[in-house]
Amino acid sequence: MFGLGWMEAGALIVIALLVFGPDKLPQAASQAGKTLRNLRRMANNARDDLRAGLGPEFQNFDPNDLNPRNFVRKHLLDDLEDDWNNTPRSLEPATAPYTPEPVDELGYGELPPYDSEAT
Repeated sequence: MFGLGWMEAGALIVIALLVFGPDKLPQAASQAGKTLRNLRRMANNARDDLRAGLGPEFQNFDPNDLNPRNFVRKHLLDDLEDDWNNTPRSLEPATAPYTPEPVDELGYGELPPYDSEAT
């Protein structure tokens, strides 16, 4: 519930009981529910008015798509995921496995090659 655990929810209930008292708590909860319903109704009406004002071209418009996180996920990451999932994988590697060149090891007391122009 809104990212709250049982302890936080219980603490909020106890605080509500202390602030409103057991007699007025049901009335306060009812008023909070009505307010939440009115806010939802206003948000839905605003969204519907926006869709109506934009015209039939934007019937599938969702204001949540304007959130940068959703925008990036929808337009960039979904395409990458589709490409990743739709590309056929061959069971054999395309190239031979990498084998490193043998490295000349320096003996005790030898200095590595030094290029004076590199520094």
